[in-house]
Amino acid sequence: MLSALLPRPIIPIIIRSLLGFTLKFDPLVAQIIVASNFDNFTTSDVRSAYLALKNDTSLVPTIVRRSIYAELLKLVKKGWLKKLVSNKKGFTRFNKTENFNIEVISKLASSIPISIAKKVDDKHALLLSKLNHYKAELLLNMGESEAYKELYLESPELVDELQPQYNKARDNNTRILGKIRAIEGLLQQNNALEKI
Repeated sequence: MLSALLPRPIIPIIIRSLLGFTLKFDPLVAQIIVASNFDNFTTSDVRSAYLALKNDTSLVPTIVRRSIYAELLKLVKKGWLKKLVSNKKGFTRFNKTENFNIEVISKLASSIPISIAKKVDDKHALLLSKLNHYKAELLLNMGESEAYKELYLESPELVDELQPQYNKARDNNTRILGKIRAIEGLLQQNNALEKI
C-alpha cells in the first residue's frame, strides 16, 4: 500500500560494456557525472542536477538521493569512483579514479529507457539527450562560479588566483548556454514541422 504513494523509481538501464560485465545504471545520473569538470561531488550535488533536469514535482528528494547514492556506490565497487568521508561533518564526497571509464559512462549517458525510445524517433531522442547533458553541465558550471564568489568573499587576498578560474567558469556558462539554445531552437523547429 505504501508503494502506491511513492513516485515511480528511477528507471535504470542495463549495458554490457566492452570489459565484459553488465552494469545496471540510471542514464540521467550518468549524464551528470560524465562531465569533465564534475569531480569531488556529493550525492546532493548529483541529486540537485537530477531534479533540475527531471523537472518532475512528484519526485521525493530524499528517495531520489538514496537511489543516486546506490548508483554511485556501484561505481565505487567497480573502482571508478573513490568515496571520501570528511572527519569534520561526516560529508561523503566522490572522486573519479584513474579507472573511471568515460567510454562506458558516456554510453550510459546517451542511453534512454526503451519505453521512451519507442515513442520518440532517434534524432529527437539524441537531441533531448544532448540537451539534458548540456543542462547538467550548465548547472555544474553555475555552482562552480558561485563557489569562486564565496571563496573570494571568505578570502579576498586570493583574488589573483580566483579571478581567472571564475572567468573561465563564466565563459563556459556562456558557451554551454549557446549550445542549449541551439538545441532548443532545433527542437522547436522540429515540433513546428510536425504540426504542418
